Amino acid sequence: MIAPGSTIGILGGGQLGRMLAMAAASMGYRVHIFAPETELPAGDVSAAVTRAAYTDHAALEAFSAAVDVVTVEFENVDAESLEFLESRVPTRPGARALRIAQDRLAEKDFFTGLGGRAAPYRSVSSRAELETAVREIGTPGILKTRRFGYDGKGQVRINADTSLDTAWADIGENPSVYEGFVRFDAEFSILLARAEDGSSVVYPAPRNTHESGILALSEVPAPAALAAHVEDAAAMARKVADALDYVGLLTLEFFGCADGPVFNEMAPRVHNSGHWTIEGAHTSQFENHIRAICGLPLGETGLSARAVRMKNLIGEDANDWAAILADPRAHLHLYGKSEVKPGRKMGHVTWLE
Repeated sequence: MIAPGSTIGILGGGQLGRMLAMAAASMGYRVHIFAPETELPAGDVSAAVTRAAYTDHAALEAFSAAVDVVTVEFENVDAESLEFLESRVPTRPGARALRIAQDRLAEKDFFTGLGGRAAPYRSVSSRAELETAVREIGTPGILKTRRFGYDGKGQVRINADTSLDTAWADIGENPSVYEGFVRFDAEFSILLARAEDGSSVVYPAPRNTHESGILALSEVPAPAALAAHVEDAAAMARKVADALDYVGLLTLEFFGCADGPVFNEMAPRVHNSGHWTIEGAHTSQFENHIRAICGLPLGETGLSARAVRMKNLIGEDANDWAAILADPRAHLHLYGKSEVKPGRKMGHVTWLE
């Protein structure tokens, strides 16, 4: 057990790290952020910050000596750097989970290899392979880079009249995955916290609404029609976590389809669709992640209200803070980012109903 008073190292300095640091501080832990960016929302609320490249082994060596456990706030940290840290300090989750989540093809192969179901997909590493994939799966579909895509980035929709030459150029001619579209009634996510002893807890599944590839709204509880999907998806999430010997908060996103849940993607970290848990659950996703990586008992995940709604504040939406604060049911979270940009997550607001 890593007791309160110890120091938790977090790779990544964004808003997820910020909320992890705040949860850790409320439990008596110090947080040390490691990230290369000049502006670090997580660094603003942490005891220490190291600004260095994730591949800087000298900086990682000093960081490992200054912390008692290491975790991540996003999955695009160099996996070899995580392996370097694993040999020096407890690191949760481990590099294997990151390696799989960083590669959309590896992720889908891993999930389907455990008996789960994904949308039809093919590996694409050339213009010729793209043509073959589109011919075999059909249109409409979506071409996604295997690495570094998020919030709608690194994706190109392909319809029957789409120029494959243009689509391949738009994706940067990078190794990719072509996925066929599936008909679905709703999107939802499973947030699971797993302890080192293998015990786990699952949050009520939020129904998620996306706009332009970015999560806009999460609502809990999900509609009753999704109940059977949620049960099956949660069972698969436990199977994934056990196969990875995962420690921490794990998120899997699904489509609710007529014949059951279809896997979309995995995030080995706390997740935007779980921000509602700060006020809306008895134990937030951030606190349960800290509990898990420190070897503490996992907290209760039930709702603290009849229903909960979380909206992302994207770009100029954050400028509505005064009106939001005037709503007595609203809980406002701003991330301390200095520049408002279109498509940038600036904060979120949660309503308990």
